[in-house]
Amino acid sequence: MNTTYRGNRYNWMLVGLGASLAVWLSSKPNRIKTKSMMKDAKRKFMPSNIERSKALPVEKGGVPDPYDTDDNKMVDEGSQYSVNYYNERKQ
Repeated sequence: MNTTYRGNRYNWMLVGLGASLAVWLSSKPNRIKTKSMMKDAKRKFMPSNIERSKALPVEKGGVPDPYDTDDNKMVDEGSQYSVNYYNERKQ
């Protein structure tokens, strides 16, 4: 009998919460406030790709250093990979 009482109380709490939410959203200014708060919360927890890309630290950004041999070697190997792949497929 105790579990039924708890379930019943929980149901009444949900009904009260839903009713108060319906009363709150019945006025247009409150709907606008709620909508903007929900958008802000969504933006905060799930940023868009544009907002995420602005936060990336781009240090080298397309300015190669001719004395950075490791970087130049990596670029050279990357460009040769596609050429080797093409040659293997054609032959």
